[in-house]
Amino acid sequence: MATAKKSSRLGPMARRLQAAIADAPEEQFILRLYVSGLSARSRRAIENIRQLCEEHLAGRHELQIIDIYQQPELAKDQQLIAAPTLVKKLPLPLRKLVGDMHDSARVLIMLGIDAKHRGLSR
Repeated sequence: MATAKKSSRLGPMARRLQAAIADAPEEQFILRLYVSGLSARSRRAIENIRQLCEEHLAGRHELQIIDIYQQPELAKDQQLIAAPTLVKKLPLPLRKLVGDMHDSARVLIMLGIDAKHRGLSR
């Protein structure tokens, strides 16, 4: 009922946009995790982001793990100043998050995955 009231307050363009978003197919995510070697922090970031992807993006993500020690030019191209850094290439907008990805709620917000898709209630 609250959704119907909220929807009725929206203009026609906003209602069409809302309907298009609801009907959109599941988006593909392209993620790059830049790490610095096999440090403990890098290993935690890899483990945490893999787990999040399996739970919330199963079958609709591509995760590339890039060691900035072995490919420093890629870190320079992305203008990274710290590692580990997660870069969401697609869907747009491009976003970056620095850290070991232990705060799953923060990572999911950065990815644009709302509570409805996470199976959480608010």
